[in-house]
Amino acid sequence: MLPKLQALILRSNRFHGSIQVSLTTFSFSRLQMLDLSHNDFTGLLPTEFFQNLKALKEEVGHEYDLFSYSVLLTIKGLELEYIIKALMPIFTCIDLSDNGFHGEIPKAVGELRLLHALNLSHNSLTGPIPPSFGNLAALESLDLSFNKLSGRIPSQLTNLTFLEVLRFSNNNLVGPIPSGKQFDTFEGDSYLGNLGLCGPPLSKECNNDEIPEPAQDEEDNGNGIAFIWKLAMMGYGCGMVLGISMAYIVSTTGRPRWLVRMIERDLRNKVSSWFGKKRK
Repeated sequence: MLPKLQALILRSNRFHGSIQVSLTTFSFSRLQMLDLSHNDFTGLLPTEFFQNLKALKEEVGHEYDLFSYSVLLTIKGLELEYIIKALMPIFTCIDLSDNGFHGEIPKAVGELRLLHALNLSHNSLTGPIPPSFGNLAALESLDLSFNKLSGRIPSQLTNLTFLEVLRFSNNNLVGPIPSGKQFDTFEGDSYLGNLGLCGPPLSKECNNDEIPEPAQDEEDNGNGIAFIWKLAMMGYGCGMVLGISMAYIVSTTGRPRWLVRMIERDLRNKVSSWFGKKRK
């Protein structure tokens, strides 16, 4: 019942029980910083809770609080104080680590495209990593370590071009590790404790049936197909215009002399060439 709340920090307490979802659709609609880590929360991660986080989905026209802080700088022996003002919050995050949450990660988490950091580590979460995580365009840090997640690492995660921190260690993940873009910058520590994972940066090599097909840039592929279709339609259009023009000329002028002479000359040359070859 706090529709204007932007930051909720309840970390390092002894809160317990499951997260109850309010019946109102405006619950936490402006929340951008949530930290419930280091508690004893249990139960499932409710889909409705993440669906209500509208401020993490889209730019909404809510009022930001102006946050001021001072910075002391020594310049040429003089200590100067600078006042810096910024809109709060300047960083969006969800930290539910070190609790007892179980069950699968809701796909609705992948809708929070303005989220900068997500930490669900040290829980008992199961199931696969949702491919919808590839839509978290602003994500810079993702920590899913020390859970019971299974399945392959979705290749869609390579779309996260701002990702700097990745921790998938100590789960039950299998298959080849995606490559390309930011994934080429992560070291083996990000994947330790997953005996089924293979491929760089791990020393374990993948079998032939485990090697994924090279990922194609959907946007580039779509643009290439569209370009081919444009060329085909241009050629078809030019041919149609030329054919209609010739038909109009023939129908209105009868047999144009220049067209008849051109065809007769071409036909005479072909016949002469054919007889010349026969004589030889």
